[in-house]
Amino acid sequence: MTRNRVRWILAASLLAMAPSVATAQNGHAPPVALMSSEAQEAAKAVDAFHAKLASGDGAAAATLLAEDALIFESGHAERSRAEYASHHAEADAAYAAAVPSRLTQRSGFAEGDTAWIVSESRTTGMYRDKPVDRVTTETMILRKAAEGWRLAHIHWS
Repeated sequence: MTRNRVRWILAASLLAMAPSVATAQNGHAPPVALMSSEAQEAAKAVDAFHAKLASGDGAAAATLLAEDALIFESGHAERSRAEYASHHAEADAAYAAAVPSRLTQRSGFAEGDTAWIVSESRTTGMYRDKPVDRVTTETMILRKAAEGWRLAHIHWS
């Protein structure tokens, strides 16, 4: 992907998010913004990834990543599907299986073989005998491959 294309996608994402961010602050935004059918298909890959984590199967979730996926979480980076699968996938799956998460906002955009999906969620419950009540944000950039949409980049906060 060229730098100009990445810049265009980022600029488009910021412009597309502006109305939903403004309405989200006053509480009137719909939970899922209108997205093109292609963006909706990409979002299904995001949902499948989360479903596999929530089922406790980190290895299955990792299969939805591109081989060269880049994952940013809590100031750390994992630079491939194999690295994620061998380090954090099982811990992420254990957490997701124990603590339910509810999607509160989502928008996205797709063009050609590239898509981004941005989501906000609320995670509440107990994990390791401690209460959890967190608002989370996530940006996922996806690439369309022969086997379908694959997560190329995840940024969680």
